[in-house]
Amino acid sequence: MSMRFAELAFQQTPMGDLSLRRRRDPMLKIDVYEVKLGDEFLMSSLFTVAEIALARLGLTELDAVGDLDVVVGGLGLGYTADAVLADPRVRSLLVVDALEEVISWHRQRLLPFAEALVTDPRCRLRHADFFALSADPAGYGPVHAVLADIDHSPRHLLHPGHADFYTADGLRRLAARLHPGGVFGLWSNDPPDDEFTALLSEVFATARAEVVAFDNPLQGRLSTNTVYLARTRTEPAGSN
Repeated sequence: MSMRFAELAFQQTPMGDLSLRRRRDPMLKIDVYEVKLGDEFLMSSLFTVAEIALARLGLTELDAVGDLDVVVGGLGLGYTADAVLADPRVRSLLVVDALEEVISWHRQRLLPFAEALVTDPRCRLRHADFFALSADPAGYGPVHAVLADIDHSPRHLLHPGHADFYTADGLRRLAARLHPGGVFGLWSNDPPDDEFTALLSEVFATARAEVVAFDNPLQGRLSTNTVYLARTRTEPAGSN
C-alpha cells in the first residue's frame, strides 16, 4: 500500500461494500479521509463546511435555550457530532447510525474526531435505523434538536426505504420527537428544493433553506450544499 493511500477499513454490508480510506493530498499537503459505499463516494474530509454548519445553524436557532438534548442522524466522519459537542449548552448527544462499521471506526480511533466523540460523557453512539427511531414514539425524545445527514438530499436517497421520512406524515412523526420550539435540521447535497421547503412549512411553524458555500479544491471553485432548518411551535398545539 502506498504511503499516499491506505484503506483503513473494509466491510461488506447489506447496502454494499463499505470502505474507509485515507490518502495524502500532495497539493494541499493534508490527509484526506474518504468513505465509499460500493462505487459511490459518501463523504470526504475535504468537504465538511456544510456538515459543521448543520450543527451550528441548528443550535443557533435555540439561542435562548440551555441544557440542550440533541440527536444527530448519521455519524459519518464525525464533523456534525463534533460541532454539536463544541456548544457548551449541550447536555446530551445521541448519534444514530445504521452501519455498525461506522461506529466501530470511531471506537477504534480511526478518524480525526473519534477520541473526542467516544470519550465525551455527553455523547452516546447508537447502532440503529434513524428513520425507524424517528417514527417510533418510544425511539427517543423529547429533544431540542434533531440534525440529519444521511441521504444525499430529500429526492436522492441512499435507500428507497427512507422515502416515507420525507413525507408530511413522516415529518410530523419527527416533529413529535421535539420539544416545543425544537429544531429539525437537514443537510442536502442539492440546491434548495422549494417543494420540500413548502412541505416543511406545512408541518413546522417556520422553515427555510440556507445555502452553504465552501471552497472546492478539486474543481478550483466554490461549491454549495443546503441546510434546511425547521422549528416547531414554541407552545404545544392547542395551548392558549
